[in-house]
Amino acid sequence: MDKAAATSNTHEADAFSRKAAELIARHRIDPDALVGAPCDELAVREIALGRGAYVRARLALLMAVAEAHESRVVFASTPTGTVAFVAGHTSDLDLVEVMYTSLHAQAAARMALERRATSAATQRHRRSFLFGYADRVAKAFDEVRSAAQAGSPTPIPVDGTGRSLARLARVQSVEEFVGQRFGRVRTARSSAGAELGGWSAGSAAAEQADLGRRRVEGRRSLGPG
Repeated sequence: MDKAAATSNTHEADAFSRKAAELIARHRIDPDALVGAPCDELAVREIALGRGAYVRARLALLMAVAEAHESRVVFASTPTGTVAFVAGHTSDLDLVEVMYTSLHAQAAARMALERRATSAATQRHRRSFLFGYADRVAKAFDEVRSAAQAGSPTPIPVDGTGRSLARLARVQSVEEFVGQRFGRVRTARSSAGAELGGWSAGSAAAEQADLGRRRVEGRRSLGPG
């Protein structure tokens, strides 16, 4: 990610971002690997979401990443914009922050190419695009996790919903921590509806996000999978 931020070449930045995403997905898809990790404390990480029409869509993307890494998100409005508070184990929070930054950068680059007849229509379309992107990313994480569990050389104990028991215990510890840290959390109002065209375009764009899967349309994969 440092290399992606340091280069002015958009193609290099995209390649570095995708590689970061692939490495994260490849080496941190099974939470069992982190059980008992030393100094893996529960903590809260603040991530600024800014302000404007795309805040709730950014939040949806962040929540998709956080949920996949056994973390929970609470957000609040501040004088400088919306801030998300991501609660989880420190090892997970590092991954959430890097993955969210990478996926958001990739989405923003694709969104910039989406235009409509007026500025208002473009904004609505791009907002829907990001919601669709976030939804497909969440599903992609589930698919990669399921594939990793299915390909595990040893059976992974799961509960009735198919979640590994180690992951379930990790999630429960985070939820207890959230309750202690934030107390009673109020559910936010539902966001405005999304346009089908923008949603579909965002979902299609998310298919190109490298989560360690084999690349499509004949493009070479960055890694196995």
